[in-house]
Amino acid sequence: MILVTGSTGLVGSHLLYKLVSNNEKVRAIYRNEQKLTNVKHIFSTYTQNHHALFDAIDWVKADILDIDRLSDAMIGITYVYHCAAFVSFEPDKYQLLRKINIEGTANVVNLCISYNIKKLCYVSSIATIGNSTNNTPITEDTNWNPEADNSVYAITKYGAEMEVWRATQEGLNAIIVNPGVILGAGIWHYGSGSLFKKASKGFKYYTSGDIGLIAIEDVVSIMTTLLNSPIVNERFILIAETWAYKDFLQSLAQSVNAKKPLRQASPLLLSLIWRLDWLKNKLTGKRRLLTKQLATSLQSEKHYSSEKIKTALNYNFKPINECIFEVGDKFLKRDQ
Repeated sequence: MILVTGSTGLVGSHLLYKLVSNNEKVRAIYRNEQKLTNVKHIFSTYTQNHHALFDAIDWVKADILDIDRLSDAMIGITYVYHCAAFVSFEPDKYQLLRKINIEGTANVVNLCISYNIKKLCYVSSIATIGNSTNNTPITEDTNWNPEADNSVYAITKYGAEMEVWRATQEGLNAIIVNPGVILGAGIWHYGSGSLFKKASKGFKYYTSGDIGLIAIEDVVSIMTTLLNSPIVNERFILIAETWAYKDFLQSLAQSVNAKKPLRQASPLLLSLIWRLDWLKNKLTGKRRLLTKQLATSLQSEKHYSSEKIKTALNYNFKPINECIFEVGDKFLKRDQ
């Protein structure tokens, strides 16, 4: 049997759909019943047989921070997909990020060792890959710089990776995937799905940087192929194409029949906005929407190489333009 953590998120839900569609025996952990609606929405986006597929899953209420419940969920499991994570770029969420992303991952891999799990697939992030210094493509071997002005999210996902690598030294077979921004349908109130929602209301500005993109179908297809392959203790960058933010946001707008952003946000404007955002947070306690690190990222040009996964699996990615318009179409039809 296969265990999936983070089963109610974008990756976890789509992974579940692929696994149960292939008649795999799957156990999925969830933290609260309300989040199960995410899975139902995603399943119903792709098939009318969504009730039967949802009911085929062995649902277990557990938390990766609750070792006893997580241990119970591991009984009878052969393979594990660890998709659970907390995503935030707000500096004041650092301790919570550490607890969920690092401590939670440590709990998962420790139990994988205890239960003699055959193989683990961990979903990390492109945020944990270092930056090249000479404009060469960034690869899996590009070193992480702990002294750089990294986001709190990147720091804790890197720490989680260290837990996985530590476990491999203790006998666990593992694979790490490092996807860029994942585009997929079904969850519209946060993550990349919320970008389509925001695009439908109209973006005023675009930024000067680049963004690495990949379709959710490619992510879960690669994850399942890697888990069933003899490849172990390797990491893989998963980016299908790198787009300029201008092109990306304009295509998003076009996919949901909205106005395209026509003005570029200057570095001065972004610098002012993230400072005002910081001040608003201090005065009102409202969530940060733009941090210094995120503003820098929106203006940076990074080019990642996915040649390693292409070669390892002889894999061809889905074209991003096709993906954007497919997801945009599903967004427009979401209430029908």
